[in-house]
Amino acid sequence: MDLNSFLYSFLVGGILCVIAQIFIDKTKVTPARILVGYVVMGVILTALQVYEPIVKFGKSGATVPLTGFGYLLAKGVEKAVSEQGLLGALTGGLKATSAGITASFAFALLWSLLFKSKEK
Repeated sequence: MDLNSFLYSFLVGGILCVIAQIFIDKTKVTPARILVGYVVMGVILTALQVYEPIVKFGKSGATVPLTGFGYLLAKGVEKAVSEQGLLGALTGGLKATSAGITASFAFALLWSLLFKSKEK
């Protein structure tokens, strides 16, 4: 990997974060809705074949944020539908994102066992 790959990744990931921060600071949209909006936009942009060039340019800067989760969902469904037909629409997204979902549950469990939450 060359230095440009790191710079492009940082640029794309940074732009996505700046957009979210502007929404948080300048609107009354809740962070939870912004997160859901990012996942949905990842799916929509992937379906419109707009997100693939962004992923090729920004690499992990485009696949790590929540838009990348939407991208993985859409790609998983697309692949499963081509292999299994309509049933793939129900299973493809979960199969493609299962590693990330499992990791988030495992780390959440680990953190809950290691650290005690306190009320403010």
